[in-house]
Amino acid sequence: MSHSQYSLLLLSAFHASRRWFSPVAVAAGSRPSPVAGYSSPTQSAITAELGLSTTQFSLFSSILTFGAMIGAITSGPIADFIGRKWAMRVYSAFCVGGWFSIYFAKGSLALDIGRLAGGYGMGAFSYVVPVYIAEIAPVNLRGALTTLNQVMICTGVSVAFIIGIVLSWRTLALTGLIPCDVLLLGLFFIPESPRWLAKIGSQKEFEAAFQKLRGKDADITHEAAEIQVLVVLNYIEELEKLPKANMFDLFQKRYLRSVTIGVGLIVCQQFGGINGICFYVSNIFETAGFSPSIGTIIYALLQVYTPRNTSYASEEIDVVREQWVASIYYWPKGA
Repeated sequence: MSHSQYSLLLLSAFHASRRWFSPVAVAAGSRPSPVAGYSSPTQSAITAELGLSTTQFSLFSSILTFGAMIGAITSGPIADFIGRKWAMRVYSAFCVGGWFSIYFAKGSLALDIGRLAGGYGMGAFSYVVPVYIAEIAPVNLRGALTTLNQVMICTGVSVAFIIGIVLSWRTLALTGLIPCDVLLLGLFFIPESPRWLAKIGSQKEFEAAFQKLRGKDADITHEAAEIQVLVVLNYIEELEKLPKANMFDLFQKRYLRSVTIGVGLIVCQQFGGINGICFYVSNIFETAGFSPSIGTIIYALLQVYTPRNTSYASEEIDVVREQWVASIYYWPKGA
């Protein structure tokens, strides 16, 4: 269970105070994170009880990334079609089904199906949550809240590592249902993204959601008007001017440099071995002759500490970026 879910629970208790909506949206981001931290502390127990070979358990661990890849690809169109809140509900259903499949597993097939479903939810949330945060958060908090999302994801993985030391692998799977339930409950209290509502032309719902986010006594006239202009007018007009795009456009010569840099960074990150370490950290420490319990705890603490440091700089980055954007937006025409 991730620490972020407690933040989401705070929404239920403090939903009368509208400023809690943005932090709670961040909480949703780490809801699938226990999935990533599940395999490491459970490897020995699962292989012993179900009689899995090293190859079978390796498939169980790595199939998560295939599900995440599919989730990341499909998340955008789904979230644009049914909205951010309903998308999060759908992705939560995949995670709930995945955890139940793992809990009731009697062999490798059910384990793999559950892990694949959980991976799909993880990959889908990796898109929709940062988008939702960016669309509802105040400008001066947008970067900090997006960074906090990553901190909470790492916290969720670390909690799974630590409690996995003392819980059985089936019980640990059940704990993964807790943040899912808390998230689904919290979604009843947070509004739909105003920007998405504006984009689809739901004017009344847009104003109601935006007022709910900023507080019933807040003056949203100016900010709401800016969103309407930027999201509705600019989005529709510019979109109509653009030619229909497809995947093969990425291979055009003019995009070669950008695509090479973007894909290269991702590839280098993955070849750094972070997923392998995350999935097998307990086994790695045990093989090295170090206590797997102590090693896992140390790794879990370091995993939270590192991204936490980046959050301190986010607010300053937000201020600089917004000042730069404002200077361009309000630059006198023809100057």
